[in-house]
Amino acid sequence: MLVAEIVIAAVVALLVVITVMRSVRIVPQARARNVERLGRYRKTLEPGLNFVLPMVDRVKPMIDLREQVVSFAGAPVITEDNLVVLIDTVLFFQVTDPRAADYEIVDYIQAIEQITATMLRSVIGNMDLEETLTSRDKINTMLRGVLDDASGKWGLRVTRVEIKAIDPPKSVIDAMEKQMRAEREKRAAILTAEGVRQSKILTAEGEKQSQILTAEGDKQSQILRAEGQAQAISTVFQAVHRNDADPKVLAYQYLQTLPQLAQSEGNTFWVIPSEVTTALKTLSGAFGGDSAGQPAGPGQPGQPGEVTGTAAAAMLDAGTGQPGPAADGEPAVTGDPAPNADLATAEEAAAQQAAEAAHTRDELAEVEQEVAAVQRQVAEAERFGHR
Repeated sequence: MLVAEIVIAAVVALLVVITVMRSVRIVPQARARNVERLGRYRKTLEPGLNFVLPMVDRVKPMIDLREQVVSFAGAPVITEDNLVVLIDTVLFFQVTDPRAADYEIVDYIQAIEQITATMLRSVIGNMDLEETLTSRDKINTMLRGVLDDASGKWGLRVTRVEIKAIDPPKSVIDAMEKQMRAEREKRAAILTAEGVRQSKILTAEGEKQSQILTAEGDKQSQILRAEGQAQAISTVFQAVHRNDADPKVLAYQYLQTLPQLAQSEGNTFWVIPSEVTTALKTLSGAFGGDSAGQPAGPGQPGQPGEVTGTAAAAMLDAGTGQPGPAADGEPAVTGDPAPNADLATAEEAAAQQAAEAAHTRDELAEVEQEVAAVQRQVAEAERFGHR
C-alpha cells in the first residue's frame, strides 16, 4: 500500500508540474505568439509572462516583430524596348499585426517576393533600358507604394525597397561599354582640342605682343638712327659750307685718298678716275703750271718761273738723271736737276688738289642727296609714330 501511494503521489506531482509548465508561456521582447482555444483564435501573447490553459489552448509559433530584410534573386523583366534584364531587389518590412500575418496569408515572405516581381514587371515595362538604369529612385518609390498597399491587409509594413542590381544582356553590356568608351574618347578629344586651342591662342597672343614690342623698338631705333645720321650729315654739310673749302685743297685731299684706296685689303687692281687729270690741271694752275707749255719769244730769254718746251723736256730728263738731246742742234742742258724736281712736285700737288676739289664737289652732292633721304626717312618714321 505504501509503495502504491508513493507512485500515485509521484504521478500526480508530475502531472501538476507538466500542467504548470504548459500553462506558463514566456514571450521575449519584440516577439508575439497567437493562441488558439479549441481551434479558434483566442488572443496574442504579449512579451513577458503569459498563462494559458493546457490541453485547451494551443500556442502557435513565434512571430518576429522586428524589421526584417529579404533579398530576392534576379527576376527577368522585359523593358519597353524589348530587352530582358535581371533585377535583384532588397526588401525591408516589419510585421505590425501578428494575427493578420498569421491568419491572412500562409507565407508572407513568399507573398512579398511574388508581388515584388509582379510590380517590377509592371513598372519596368513602361521604361526603356536607359531610363531603367538611371531611374532607380523612381522605381524604388513606386515599388514601395504598391507593396505597402498590397501588404497592409497582411499585417505588414514595407519600409524600403532597393534595387540591388540591374543586369542587361551580355551583348547590351558590350554595346554600352563601347558607347561609354566612345563617349569618353570624344570627351578626351574635345578636351585635348580645347587645350591645343587655348595653347595656340596664348602662343599667338605672346607672339603678337612680342612683335608689337619688337616693332616699337625698331621704330624707336630707326628714328634715333635717322636723327643721328641727319645731325651728322648736317654737321658735315654745315662745316664744309662754313669753311668754304678751296677747290685746290679739295683736289689735294682727293689725290691723297687714291693711295689709300689701293692699299685696301682684297684689291688686286684699282682704276684711276678721269677726274685725276682735272685735279692735276687745277693743281698745276695753282703753281703757275699754265705758262710752262708756252715757249718764249724768239731771241728772248725765258722769264723767271717760265720754262720752254725744250727746257721742260730737258728738265724731265734731268729729273730722271739722264741727259736729254738738244733742240735744233743746241747742246744738251746739263744743269742742276733741283728746279725740275720742284716743278714736278708742284704739278703733282696741283693735280692732286684739283682732283680733291672735284671729288669734294661730288661728295657735297652725295651729302645733299643723303640729307634729303634722311629727311624723308625721318618724316616716314614720324608718320609711323603718329599711327
